[in-house]
Amino acid sequence: MTDPGKIALVGVLILLFKHFVFDFILQTAFQYKNKGIYGHPGGILHASLHALGSTPVFLWIAPTAALAAAIVVGEFIVHYHVDWTKEQFVKRLRLTPEKAPFWWALGVDQFLHGVTYLAIVALLIGAKGA
Repeated sequence: MTDPGKIALVGVLILLFKHFVFDFILQTAFQYKNKGIYGHPGGILHASLHALGSTPVFLWIAPTAALAAAIVVGEFIVHYHVDWTKEQFVKRLRLTPEKAPFWWALGVDQFLHGVTYLAIVALLIGAKGA
């Protein structure tokens, strides 16, 4: 596949599926209960698994392994901080699933992860074409 548009669509689709698997199927209580504690191994593990799970897509699209590695590190940092920020918001406002703002926070969290994948794939496609 060489069409940049198709590569971008397939790349984002794979990353969104990976996100679903790591956020909703494979995430453990150790991870989700500790993402709001800055530096806790549970949150670090969660973000690390996401970044590592994205590696095949980055290696497929990135023109160099160095750029792919930089993107993996960047995804870890962004994912970790998006999750941590959402957890801070939920805890400080004492939000529970019975309160609408809890779901707003979850929705913003998921939206930001999706936008991150769009930005990463756009960056990689641009670097590949350069």
